[in-house]
Amino acid sequence: MGISERRDGEWARHWRHAGLPGLDLLRAHYVRHTFPRHAHDGYVIAAVTGGIEEVGLPGSTDRAGPGSVVLINPEVPHTARAGAPEGWAYSTLYADRELVADVAAEIATLRGTPGFTASTVPDPEGGRLIHEVHAAAEAGNALAADTLLRLAVARMLRAHGGALPARAVPGAGATAAERARAVLEERLADPPSLEQLAAELGTGPFALLRAFRGRYGMPPHTWLTDARVRRARRLLDAGVPPAEAAVEVGFTDQPHLNRHFTRIVGVPPGAYRTARAARPGAARPGTSR
Repeated sequence: MGISERRDGEWARHWRHAGLPGLDLLRAHYVRHTFPRHAHDGYVIAAVTGGIEEVGLPGSTDRAGPGSVVLINPEVPHTARAGAPEGWAYSTLYADRELVADVAAEIATLRGTPGFTASTVPDPEGGRLIHEVHAAAEAGNALAADTLLRLAVARMLRAHGGALPARAVPGAGATAAERARAVLEERLADPPSLEQLAAELGTGPFALLRAFRGRYGMPPHTWLTDARVRRARRLLDAGVPPAEAAVEVGFTDQPHLNRHFTRIVGVPPGAYRTARAARPGAARPGTSR
């Protein structure tokens, strides 16, 4: 249940298993869907199983085909789209920071905050583990899914892990960007204009725009849309109806939320809620496709 399907052959399921805290799962086949620039609170570990995915990262674009694993650290801005006419299919683990830190502490090979040092790696065996996490979760086997999950994360950390660099003391521009982000987070539903925001912070609009892009990899309005969708997800997880969530985070109405939510999360809000409420094992997306 909760599979989003379209006439062009695209389908997706974004869900969470109650027995796997700290993890979201996305399994999908996209053809025309394009993910705009966005970031995640936690880690992305994705096994491409068909077609080609193009991932736009700061300073580069990676092409990932079958047998490849895409690794993205928290808060790294990125885009994604099809790199071939047939699109791409993948199984993705969205692991929160605590889960990855717990695995890193157990394998005792990393010091500091764990992260990935590569963004796309050839690893068919790792991809198989990731796919099997999904299969076990979809079958309702939490023990197997949790075991495979930890094996997959440990494999990625051992082979491609390293400590994330410590943040340098921010300069004046980065400090202004961080203050701007704090203002936008506090006033998510009623944000100031760029000119008003710059005036509040004692800087110029273009200087603030440059600083914000440099610090967060996207302009303030793009970051704001991403932040609204993240907040909307938390509200939907808490049982808030989509129409109410839309207004609370600052979208004009539910269709406005639907459009941006679908672009960034990969499924519409309704399918997202349905999949998270469904019993494990109730649906096996892609098994007959």
